[in-house]
Amino acid sequence: MTTVLVTGATGYIGGQLVPVLLDRGHHVRVLTRSRKGLAGRDWADRVEVAEGDASRVEDVRRALEGVEVAYYLLHSMDGGGSFIERDRSMARTFAEAAGEAGVGRVVYLGGLHPEGELSDHLASRVEVGETFLRGPVPAVVLQAGVVLGNGSASFDMLRHLTERLPAMVAPKWVGNRIQPIAVADVVHYLAGAVDLPEGTNRTFDLGGPEVMTYAEMMQRYASVVGLRPRHVVSVPVLTPRLAGLWVDVVTPIPAGIARPLVGSLVHEAVCREDDILEVLGPPPGGRTGFDEAVLDAVADVDPHRWSRTLARTSAVVGAAAVVGSLLTDPTSRWYRRLDKPSWQPPPGAFPVVWTALYATTAVVTARASSELAERGDTAAAQDLERALAANMVLNAGWSGLFFRAHRLGLATAGAAALAASSADLARRVGTTGKGKAAGIGAYAAWCGFATVLTAAIARRNPRAGR
Repeated sequence: MTTVLVTGATGYIGGQLVPVLLDRGHHVRVLTRSRKGLAGRDWADRVEVAEGDASRVEDVRRALEGVEVAYYLLHSMDGGGSFIERDRSMARTFAEAAGEAGVGRVVYLGGLHPEGELSDHLASRVEVGETFLRGPVPAVVLQAGVVLGNGSASFDMLRHLTERLPAMVAPKWVGNRIQPIAVADVVHYLAGAVDLPEGTNRTFDLGGPEVMTYAEMMQRYASVVGLRPRHVVSVPVLTPRLAGLWVDVVTPIPAGIARPLVGSLVHEAVCREDDILEVLGPPPGGRTGFDEAVLDAVADVDPHRWSRTLARTSAVVGAAAVVGSLLTDPTSRWYRRLDKPSWQPPPGAFPVVWTALYATTAVVTARASSELAERGDTAAAQDLERALAANMVLNAGWSGLFFRAHRLGLATAGAAALAASSADLARRVGTTGKGKAAGIGAYAAWCGFATVLTAAIARRNPRAGR
C-alpha cells in the first residue's frame, strides 16, 4: 500500500483518479479547502481528508506528512486575476514542501505543446512542470492535449461549439493538428505513475491513437452524436481574445477560461514521443479511439438538447412576432392622427429594433434553458420557458390593445406588465451568466421605453380611445 496525496480531488481529473487509486489498494489522502466539497462523491468515506489551502505552505506541509507519491492536479485558470503568478507560487510552495516532507515522487498533469513561444496558458503549464522537474523531489510530468470527457473544459468547448453552430466562421487555428485523448486513458497513466521506476524525473507525452484538426474533431463529434455535418470556414482575423469572447457568447464556457483555452489552440498539440506506452503499457484494450471516447463522454448528456430548446423558444417568440406584426398598423388613419411626442423614434427604427430583440430573446432563453436542464435543474428550465411564453403573450397583446382596440390606458398598463415580465425574464436567465442577463436586459429596457412612450401618447390623446 502506497500513501498518496491527491490535490484537485474535487476537480474533473482528480475526481476520477481517486477511486482508481483506491481500487488499486493505495491509501489516499486528499487536500481540499473544505470536506464539504467532497459531498456526493461515492469515495468520500474511503479517503483521508486534509483540509487546507494549497497556496499556504503550512497547510501543504501538513498534507504531505508521510506521503510517498503526491499528485499535483491544480490549475488556477478560473478567470480571476493572474493565473500565471498564482500557479507559479503554488507550484514552488508545493515542490519545496514535498522536499521537506521526504516525498518520493510528484506527479503533475500538464499540456502537450510544441517548441518555441507559447500562449500564456501553455507557458504556465510548462513552467509548473519545469518547477517540479528542477525541484528537490523526482517528478513525473504527463503532458496531454484535448481531454475527451464530460467535464473537461476543452471537450465541453468543442461539444457546445459543434452542437450550437451548424455553420461558423472560425479562427484559423481550427486547422491545427491535435492528438486528443480519452479521460479514461489519462487516468490510466496517472494511476500508473505510482509504479514507475524510482528516481524517474522526466516528461511523458500523452495522446490518443488519432491525430486530427480541430475542425475535423468538430465534424467527427457531429457524426458520432447524430448531428448534421457542420460547415466551418476559417479566417485569420479572430485574435485569441476575440475568439475567447466569441466562445463565451456561444458556449457556457466563461470568457476568463475560454480565452486561455483558445490561446492554447493556436499551437499544434501532437505527441513527440510515445515512451509512456513502453514504460507503463497502453490502457486495457488499447488506447481509446476518438469515436468511442466521445460516446463515453456524452453518455450522460443530450447532444440534441440545444437544437430542441432553440426550436421551442424560436417558435414561441416567432409566433408573438407574427401576431404582433399582424395587429400593428402604423399606417392607419387613427394612428397617424395621434399626437406623438417629439422624442418618439422614427417609424423605420421599430421593425429593426424589435427583430434584433426577438432574435436575441429566443437565443438567450434557449441558452439559459438548455444550460439549466444540463445542470439537472429541469424545474427552473421549464419555469423559464413558461415565463417566456407569458412574456410573449403580453408582447403581442400590447399591439392588440394599442392598434386594434385603441385602448391607450390599457395599452400603457399592458406595456408596464410586459416590462416587468421582461425584467423577471432577465433575472431568470441571469442565473446562468451575466451576459445572458444583459441580453434580455436590453429587451426589458426597450419594453420600459415602450411603456413610457405609450403613457406619453395616452396623456396627449385622452379621447383617442373613445
